[in-house]
Amino acid sequence: MNDNLWYLRARIELVEDRIREVIGFRRSVDPTPDDPFRGLYIGDATVDALLEPQRDPPLRSGARATVETGADARESAGAELRLRRLARTSGLSELDVELLLICALPEIDARWERLYGYLNDDVSRRRASPDLAFALSGRSSWEGSARARLAPSAPLVDLGLVVVDDTDRPFLTRTLRVPDRVVDHLLGEDGPDPLLVDVVTDPGRFDGETAEQVARALRCHADFIYVRDDDGSNGSAAAAAAIDATGRPALTVDARRLPQDGLGPVLVAVRREAVLREAVIVLDGVHESSDGLRRSRLFAGPAPLVVVGRGPWEPELADRLPLTVHASPVSTRDRLEVWRTHVTVESTDVEMDALAVYALTPEQIGRAVDTARRAVAGDVGGLRVDHLLDGARMLNSAGLQRLARRVTPEVDWSDLVLPEATVDRLGDLAGRARFRRQVLGDWRMRRGGARGHGVVALFAGDSGTGKTMAAEVLAGALGLDLYTVDLASVVSKWIGETEKNLDRIFAEAESVNGVLLFDEADALFGKRSEVRDAQDRYANVETAYLLQRLEAFRGLAILTTNLRANLDDAFTRRLDAVIEFPRPDEDARRELWRHSLAAPVPCAPSLDIDLCARTFAMSGGNIRSAAVTAAYRAAAQTRAVTTDDLVHGVEQEYRKMGRLIGPEFAEFSAASDAQSA
Repeated sequence: MNDNLWYLRARIELVEDRIREVIGFRRSVDPTPDDPFRGLYIGDATVDALLEPQRDPPLRSGARATVETGADARESAGAELRLRRLARTSGLSELDVELLLICALPEIDARWERLYGYLNDDVSRRRASPDLAFALSGRSSWEGSARARLAPSAPLVDLGLVVVDDTDRPFLTRTLRVPDRVVDHLLGEDGPDPLLVDVVTDPGRFDGETAEQVARALRCHADFIYVRDDDGSNGSAAAAAAIDATGRPALTVDARRLPQDGLGPVLVAVRREAVLREAVIVLDGVHESSDGLRRSRLFAGPAPLVVVGRGPWEPELADRLPLTVHASPVSTRDRLEVWRTHVTVESTDVEMDALAVYALTPEQIGRAVDTARRAVAGDVGGLRVDHLLDGARMLNSAGLQRLARRVTPEVDWSDLVLPEATVDRLGDLAGRARFRRQVLGDWRMRRGGARGHGVVALFAGDSGTGKTMAAEVLAGALGLDLYTVDLASVVSKWIGETEKNLDRIFAEAESVNGVLLFDEADALFGKRSEVRDAQDRYANVETAYLLQRLEAFRGLAILTTNLRANLDDAFTRRLDAVIEFPRPDEDARRELWRHSLAAPVPCAPSLDIDLCARTFAMSGGNIRSAAVTAAYRAAAQTRAVTTDDLVHGVEQEYRKMGRLIGPEFAEFSAASDAQSA
């Protein structure tokens, strides 16, 4: 028998001896010991006995002193005695320990259930009652100090070590029970509490300046700390690393997973788990938690509490104020180092720098790598950067997809047909997005005021010049998804609703690793006008809100417009880049036709793409549509695409654009006839 079970067994044997003494004494004064209907009715003899002064044999303490002396010696030798440790952590008195053992005895040894039924004078009540617990501990139910040990605010009940049932009954006849988790812990088993399976998480570990500050505070006996993690990337991981450094376990609770209904028992289970394991509680995501946490007993101890959230501390949360630690942003180098610790030697060929754009916590990075490893199973090429990017992309919340359309990029730089200067500016924008955390965060090149660490760019040009495709290419180059804002889900006729919808979009976008695309942005970001009526005033309020929110945005956003002049000038100052998309010249149109009709599209040998590019001045979008129309026409006739099909496709595009069918079509037809001849 190990030391822990030896001590628990010795203390329980003292309780058992006390039970034997009480049973023997009560038998000696029992007026109806042989009554077969005992417990079903009360006779005259029983009434007379109840009217006699109540008494039980005195408690003997000599045996307990012997046990405690042996326990002292074993603890001095390094033994872990869980009952003693629990008493110290929870602030239990000697009477509390005695009551805890009395209530736990039927949970440990079933034979004591029936004996408790005898002592309760009711065979159906097989657990201890307050009256029985006081009798077995040698205390009188008239002692207020004894009764207070089972009050709701007393450690036993407050921490959930003893549960009081049947609260509608008189206090002395209520039922006392010890939860299975407490009994299992005393016996040496530490399985997860069912109430906490869905709320306790492992945030990973991140050593750094924040972890050092939290560890220093804990060593100075600070028991209530607030880690303000505005970046949302390392607060809980740093807190967990700090707690590990102090030699104690961390119990991390995700406040966002706490239930709306039945929150009280879960919070009791959290505090109980903390005292059982002598852990420090880390409450993560408190800024997104429900109102049920406000003024809860979770903030009252006795376990130390580290709260992680965004923004300043809200005094309404607790009756006391915490020690505040500002979490320092995670540098690009440190984040890549976390990726490297999760990627083993088998993946030395992975270009890790491509992962720097993802703002993930250490726990999320671990999950992304695990997902990538499962995806690479059976792939002889080993783990590649695209596997890791796919794993990181799968962590994106679906919340933004209710407000925007998610697009997984399927195009790359080779699909763009743009002037070299435009492509260079897009490359610069990709570099700005990839290294913004290093430049603005690590190098402290902050732009002052309330400016966020986001990147916002404007793509301006005529319809069909490649603005949306360029946004998709940019997202693909960064390894991110593209989220196109659905204007129908944003704009509302009700005053203030449009701003609320936009705020939800920006908030979700900041928590998602993706590129936010406002297509046809002039519909939202239009110029402010002179106020002539209430409608103008509220329209200007909407634009002013967008200006403020865009400036504080911490994500990646792209605005596209066909009418740059319609945008408010104040937006231009808040943009990181403005990229013009010109209409394609002849060489660009030729390349666009080739891209649109590339393999596996079957093309006739006589197809004259050069003539199309020279004759018809159209944008890339129109060329693509014309090529698709030509392909449908050729497929319907089960043949390859010919020049006549292109003529038909271009004619359809001209009609859609409202353009006249000019003399250039005659030149086209003449050339086509010549080729056919």
